[in-house]
Amino acid sequence: MVTFNIYDTISKINNEFKPLDEKNVTMYVCGPTVYGRVHIGNGRSVVVFDVLFRVLRFIYGERCVKYARNITDVDDKIIDAAIKRNISEQELATEMTEYFHQDCDYLNCLKPTFEPMVTKEIPDIVSIIQRIIDNGHAYINEGNVMFSVDSFKEYGKLSNRKIETNKQNIRIGEKEYKLNQDDFLLWKKTDKGVSWDSPWGRGRPGWHIECSAMSNKYLGENFDIHGGGVDLKFPHHENEIAQSKCAFKGSQFANIGCIMVF
Repeated sequence: MVTFNIYDTISKINNEFKPLDEKNVTMYVCGPTVYGRVHIGNGRSVVVFDVLFRVLRFIYGERCVKYARNITDVDDKIIDAAIKRNISEQELATEMTEYFHQDCDYLNCLKPTFEPMVTKEIPDIVSIIQRIIDNGHAYINEGNVMFSVDSFKEYGKLSNRKIETNKQNIRIGEKEYKLNQDDFLLWKKTDKGVSWDSPWGRGRPGWHIECSAMSNKYLGENFDIHGGGVDLKFPHHENEIAQSKCAFKGSQFANIGCIMVF
């Protein structure tokens, strides 16, 4: 069988790739937030992981490889862009998703096995947030659910950052309901834009939790490769790891963290 090496961004070691199960090789890649047209950097990421998808299919067989790539179709950026154009966020997200697919076709990229969209996965997102709360890694503050960074000793391992250096990365509007400066949002209480009912009140998911929910739903608690642009290394990928490991006790999340370097 053909073999190849792949660089693991957590261990920082370039090792021969060995899947958890050769008959079920799995890869999750963080996809676009559809508030505008993709740029060349986005396209490069799509192409890189398309090539990896093709390599895996060549080695292990088309039926034995599952590739999931999400579409983030609800986000503050989408809401703000939709307001500027005087259209609904759903209209904007639908339009930009269609453009994204056209661009992927132009780049001759294969379609992923799964392409879940956040707005269609809310029940699973709510469920994984509740698991994190029940396991003692999150708290509720005025309808907002926050991940407690202090509860997860491995936080910062991927990005090699100390918790106290992360203050500049807080997203707008989160400071007032954090118990710790470094905690991050799982569920946002809001009356701006699209929202859903939840056990904590009406709102919508935080940016990071969607990928933990969708990678688990489509690939399982443990899968082979987790990919995305290098710009997502912190905070997005760091937070995904924390959420998933804290939701599912004993989970290793991804066997290999494969972040594309620009």
